[in-house]
Amino acid sequence: MQLNLVSIITPVYNAERFISETIDSVTNQNYQDWELILVNDCSSDNSVKIVEDYVAKDARIKLINLKENSGAAVARNAGIEAARGQYIAFVDSDDCWAPSKLMDQLDFMQSQHIAFSYTNFALVSESGVVVKDAVKLPLKLDYSGLLKNTAIACSTVVIDRMQTGDFRMPLVRKGQDTATWLMLMRERQVVAYGLDKVLNYYRQVEGSISSDRIGALKRTWNTYRNLEKLPLPKAVYYFAHYILQAILRRL
Repeated sequence: MQLNLVSIITPVYNAERFISETIDSVTNQNYQDWELILVNDCSSDNSVKIVEDYVAKDARIKLINLKENSGAAVARNAGIEAARGQYIAFVDSDDCWAPSKLMDQLDFMQSQHIAFSYTNFALVSESGVVVKDAVKLPLKLDYSGLLKNTAIACSTVVIDRMQTGDFRMPLVRKGQDTATWLMLMRERQVVAYGLDKVLNYYRQVEGSISSDRIGALKRTWNTYRNLEKLPLPKAVYYFAHYILQAILRRL
C-alpha cells in the first residue's frame, strides 16, 4: 500500500458519451498523486478505445477488462483489488469532479484523522447543465444516521484503508455502494464525515439505475431487510426516515 496515493475506481459500461469528461476531471486535479483504475464491464460501444487513448498518454491511468458483464459491484471490487493506494476513491463514468476535490478532501481527512469522508454535490443534466447547485448532506453519519439518510453519493467518497482495513463491496447488482458504507459502519465502527463543499457533479442520465425512483425505493428496502437484516418494525422506521430525507433533498 502506497502512502498518500489515491486509487480512483471507475466502472465503465457503454460510457462513451461521458467518459472523456470524467477522466479529464481526474487529470485536472490539483492533487496529482493518484492512479485511475477503469474497469470495463464488457462495453459494446467505443468506451474501451477512448480509455486506451488515455492509458497510452498517462501511466497513472489503467484499464482492466472483465471477461463477462458482471455489474458495478464486481467491477469496483476488481478495481479495489488492483489498487495500490492508501486511499480509495470512486468516480462513476458519467460524473465529474471539481479540480480541488482530492486536495480539499485529503486535507480535511488528514487534519482531523478521518477514515471515511464524503462531500456535497451538484446535480447536472445529461448535457452538463447544473439543475441544482448543491445537495447538502449531514456533516456526520454513523450507522443509524446512514440508514435514515442514504444520500452519500459514491463519486464523493474517499476511504483511508490504513484506518478501515481492506474491504470489498457486496455482490449485489444495485445499491452496493450504500451497502458497503453500512458494512464499514456496522462491522468496523467507522463514522463518515461530510465536507461542506460541492466537489462532485452528479449527472442525471435518463434510464440509469440512479435515475429510477421506484427502483431506488425497492433497492433501499432490500438493503434494510435482506442485506442488513433489520426486523420489520426497524426497517419500516428507517424507511420512513429515508423517504422523508429524499423528499427534503429535492426541495
